[in-house]
Amino acid sequence: MPLINVRTSLASVDDAEVLLKQLSALLAEQTGKPEAYVMTLMETGVPMTFAGSTDPCAYVEVKSIGALKPPAMTAVFSELISARTGIPANRIYIGFDDVQASAWGWNGRTFG
Repeated sequence: MPLINVRTSLASVDDAEVLLKQLSALLAEQTGKPEAYVMTLMETGVPMTFAGSTDPCAYVEVKSIGALKPPAMTAVFSELISARTGIPANRIYIGFDDVQASAWGWNGRTFG
């Protein structure tokens, strides 16, 4: 049920599959939930501005049924994404969404 979605203005990300796998493992670790339920997404080439500039930037969504720790997660996800993409941490926004179990569907049913 944990999900991390990275949208970036970069046209591409080198070794995107490796970054997605690293994000998957990190999200499982940070939430304490099995990686078997983690989903990662990446959208590149998204037209974006940050602070009135089109310099590389990213918006990251993290959703989960509970287990979110925004201060700690902001630090670790920003660090990883910045290291792998070259986007400075001060050009990355991260939004957190604690989803109700009854509002998250999987395998033909919801979690609650």
